[in-house]
Amino acid sequence: MSDHVRDLASVREATDRLLAAISTLDNAAVAEPSRLPGWSRGHVLAHLARNADALINVLGGRPMYVGAEARDADIERDAPRGLREQIEDVRASAERFARAGSEDGDWERTVELRNGVTDRASRVPFRRLVEVELHHVDLGIGYELEDLSEEFTQREINFLAARFRNHQNLPSLLIKQDDGRMIPTGAVQTYPLEEIEAGAVPEASGLVVQGRQAELLGWLSGRRKGEALTVDRGSLPALPPL
Repeated sequence: MSDHVRDLASVREATDRLLAAISTLDNAAVAEPSRLPGWSRGHVLAHLARNADALINVLGGRPMYVGAEARDADIERDAPRGLREQIEDVRASAERFARAGSEDGDWERTVELRNGVTDRASRVPFRRLVEVELHHVDLGIGYELEDLSEEFTQREINFLAARFRNHQNLPSLLIKQDDGRMIPTGAVQTYPLEEIEAGAVPEASGLVVQGRQAELLGWLSGRRKGEALTVDRGSLPALPPL
C-alpha cells in the first residue's frame, strides 16, 4: 500500500530542491530549450505548476483538465514568463497541492486522471513526485537521473514496467537490473509475477534487457535511447508512447 503521507513529504523535499535550483537561473536561461522536444524551460515550469493544480482537481473528484487543448493552451500561455513569475507559480501551486494532500479523506478511493486512467487516491502524491523529479532532470540544469534516490528510481521503474505489461506492440521482456532483480513487461506474460520477483523464471522466457537503474529509468521514461543497456538477443525494442 502506498504511504501517501511519506510521499507528500518527498514531494515537498523534491519541490524545495527544484526551487533552489531554478533560483540560480535568469530570464534568458528560462527561455532556453529544455531537454523535452519543442519545450523551453519555461514550458517545463509552467507544466509543473499546472500539473499541481490538475492533481488537486483529481483529489477533489473533478476532471484533471478541462481538456487537452485547454491544458496545452495554459502551458503555452505561461511558458514565456520571467523567472520570478515562474518561481512564484511553482511555489504557490505546490503549496496548494500540499494543502489538498493534508486534508482528511478516503485515500483508498478510486480517482480518475487523464484519458480515463484511474488509480487510488493514495498514489496521487507519488505521481506528483514523478512529475517534479523527472521534469527537474528535463530542465537540463545539472540534476540527472543518477541523482535520483535508489528508492524513487526503483518505484518508477516498477510503475513504468507495469504500464507496458501486456502491451501487444512489445515483445515479452524481462528487465534485469544489476542487483539481479527481474521485472516482467511487454506482451502477455505467461508466468506468475511472484516467480519473477523470486528469480525463478528462466531468462529464456523473454527478451532480457539489462542495465543500471538510471539507464533503465531513462529508457522506460523516454528520456534516454537505451544505448547503455544490453539485450541478450536482437536489438532493443522501441517503446510505445506513454
